[in-house]
Amino acid sequence: MSSDQVHLGHRARKRFGQNFLNDPYIIDGIVSAINPRPGQNLVEIGPGLGAITEPVGKMVDKFTVIELDRDLAERLRNHPDLADKLTIHEGDAMRFDFTQLLKENNKLRIFGNLPYNISTPLIFHLLSFHEHVEDMHFMLQKEVVNRLAAGPGSKAYGRLTVMTQYYCRVMPVLEVPPESFKPAPKVDSAVVRLTPYETLPHPCTNLKWLDRVCREGFNQRRKTIRNCYKSLMTGEQLEALGINPSMRPENLTLEQFVTMANWLDANHVK
Repeated sequence: MSSDQVHLGHRARKRFGQNFLNDPYIIDGIVSAINPRPGQNLVEIGPGLGAITEPVGKMVDKFTVIELDRDLAERLRNHPDLADKLTIHEGDAMRFDFTQLLKENNKLRIFGNLPYNISTPLIFHLLSFHEHVEDMHFMLQKEVVNRLAAGPGSKAYGRLTVMTQYYCRVMPVLEVPPESFKPAPKVDSAVVRLTPYETLPHPCTNLKWLDRVCREGFNQRRKTIRNCYKSLMTGEQLEALGINPSMRPENLTLEQFVTMANWLDANHVK
């Protein structure tokens, strides 16, 4: 037998990053945090063996799931309690167009236990639909939740932090120990709530520039801001924007990153 583990007749697959939640106390905490209500536009990514899907199904009449694993999608299609409630999209959430789930005046509420190997690119993908989303609740590696919630000047603060906080309020909700899963992962997990802003607090005129100043800054953390961005702007220009060029990029706030991006966009520096 392979190193994959069999659980409820399903073998956890390493290539899908599968770890199945089986702690009733934690499951109850996650479902309470999501607080699903009938009539809401609920979408679960990667329902797996239904640890969260089943209790959510007891609280609502209809919702949508996106599942990559064909066997698990089939299991849900034949589930005695869920089959009639679920709309099942079989495929990869990273390539999924979430606009196809839109309903009038009913924003998406997205949740899931995200596979660790794809959590960061999947969050970036979901942020592109931010204006259609009411909130998102995800179980992630604790280290990823720390990065999402970090403030300037900390090691965890990086491009993921800035791009997520640009769009969303970030609220860590619950810590989850490895023994809450089968097979137990080698890392701690945590649940986070991301709530997209109705109105962006620091709007950027061109996101390409925001992405660029983040990449260049966080790829060269040890350099000063002056040296990091010298191909783009002078120390005097930075000072004119209220930015201290002798600090490091990881000390810049979201607002300062946006200020630089908007200046670069307005001044057409290529």
